[in-house]
Amino acid sequence: MLQALPETAGPLRVGFTATKKLGNAVVRNRAKRRLREAARLLLGQEAPPGWDLVLIGREGTGARRFEQLLGDLRGALRQAGVLKP
Repeated sequence: MLQALPETAGPLRVGFTATKKLGNAVVRNRAKRRLREAARLLLGQEAPPGWDLVLIGREGTGARRFEQLLGDLRGALRQAGVLKP
């Protein structure tokens, strides 16, 4: 899940979260690590300034194939207007 706030002053800021409903600390940290890596690959050097993003880990985040996770995040970023189609 992605929450985006456009037109903020300053550089791109990204936060990551996973609730206890997801599982124990190991499961939550794995989900956040996977989201961090996906965001790094997609946003990388061309990070658009002026956005605040929060990526929220859900049940399937830890077990989903990484290629699918990248596709999901890419679609969410395009839908929010962060990435150009």
